[in-house]
Amino acid sequence: MRTSLIRIQAIVIKELLQLRRDKMTFGMVIMIPLVQLLLFAFAINTNIRDIPVGVVDHSQTALSRVLQQTVSATGIVTFTHHYHSTKQAQAAIDRSEVRAVLIIPQDVSQRLVHHPSVGFGLPPSSKEETSRPIAQWLVDGSDTVIAGSIKSLRRMPLVELLDKPANRNTPTFEVTLLYNPEQRSVVNIVPGLVAVILTMTMIMFTSAAIVREQERGNMEMLIITPMAPLELMVGKIIPYIFIGAIQVTIILGLGYWLFNVPFNGGLGQLVLATFLFICASLVLGLVISTIAKSQLQSMQMTVFVLLPSILLSGFMFPYEGMPLPAQYIAEALPATHFIRLIRGVILRDVAVIEMSFDMLWLIAFTCVGLLISALRFKKTLD
Repeated sequence: MRTSLIRIQAIVIKELLQLRRDKMTFGMVIMIPLVQLLLFAFAINTNIRDIPVGVVDHSQTALSRVLQQTVSATGIVTFTHHYHSTKQAQAAIDRSEVRAVLIIPQDVSQRLVHHPSVGFGLPPSSKEETSRPIAQWLVDGSDTVIAGSIKSLRRMPLVELLDKPANRNTPTFEVTLLYNPEQRSVVNIVPGLVAVILTMTMIMFTSAAIVREQERGNMEMLIITPMAPLELMVGKIIPYIFIGAIQVTIILGLGYWLFNVPFNGGLGQLVLATFLFICASLVLGLVISTIAKSQLQSMQMTVFVLLPSILLSGFMFPYEGMPLPAQYIAEALPATHFIRLIRGVILRDVAVIEMSFDMLWLIAFTCVGLLISALRFKKTLD
C-alpha cells in the first residue's frame, strides 16, 4: 500500500509540474471562471434601461417635447434619433439603428384633453367616445425582451405631465409590434442560433488546423512545398465554407418547417451575410491555430472565445442591457455583427448593404485576421 501511494504521489507531482510548465492551460484554468463570473455578474442584465429609440414628432409643440421628456424620465428608453416620417422611422428600425420609434400625432393636444388619464370634467360616456391613445410606439418585436420593456410604457400614467390623476384602464400609448406580433421567442432564437453554431464549429475546425499538421508530422511536407503562407491559410478555410453552408441550411430549414419561423428576406442576401461571417469565424480559428501549441490548447482557446460570443452577442441577452465595457467587447466579436445581419435579413427583409457597418466590419476582420495568421505562420519546425 505504501509503495502504491508513493507511485500515486509521483504521478500527482508530475502532473502539477507539467501543468505549471503549460502556461496556456494554467491561464485557462484561471481565466475561464473569472470571465464567466464577470460576464454573468456585470454584463448580463435582463432589466433593460436606456433602449435607443427614435421619435417622429408631427406636432412640434412644447407639449410634445414635454411628452418626450416624460417618457425619457422613466429610464427605460433614450431618444437618440429624430425622423421626419413614419416610413423613415420604420426603415431605421429595419437597420437596427433604433429599437423602437414614438410617433406623436399632430393633434396630440386634443388627445390629451380628452384622454381619461387626464380628464377635464368630461362625462364618462363622452370620455369613452372621444378618447384615443395619445401617441403610438412602433417596436421591433423580434426581440421579445425589448418589446416587453417598451410595452410596459403602454399604460404609463401622465401625472407628471399635467398633474392629473391617472386612469390605468385606458392605454396611454398604442404599441405596434413589428415582425413578431405574437412575441414568440423562437423567432428571435433560431436566427441567433445560426451564429452560435457557426461560431462553435467553424472556429473549432480551423483552430486545430496548424497544430494538427504538427502533431501528425505533416509540417515537414508543408515546409518543402512552394506554397506561400497566405495560400496555405486560404486553402485551409475554403472547404469549411461549404460545411457552414450545410449547417445554415439545416438550422433555418428546420426552423421554418418545425417552428414556423418566417423567412422574409432574399436568399442572396442571406448567402452574402453568411459567407462573410463564416470567413470571419474561420480566420479567427486560424489565428488561434497559429498561437496554440497543441490541439488541447486550441480547444481551450475556442471555448474562451465561444463563451463571450454566446453571452455578449445579443443571442441570449439584449445588447442594450449590457454596460459599456461589455458592449465594447461585444463589438469586437464577429457573432455580434452577424446576428444583427441575419435577423435583419430573415425577419425584416433588409439588404446587407443597408447594414453597412456590420458588413464592412466582418470584411475588415477577415482581411486583418487572414494577414495576421499568414504572418504568424513560419515555414520552420521551431
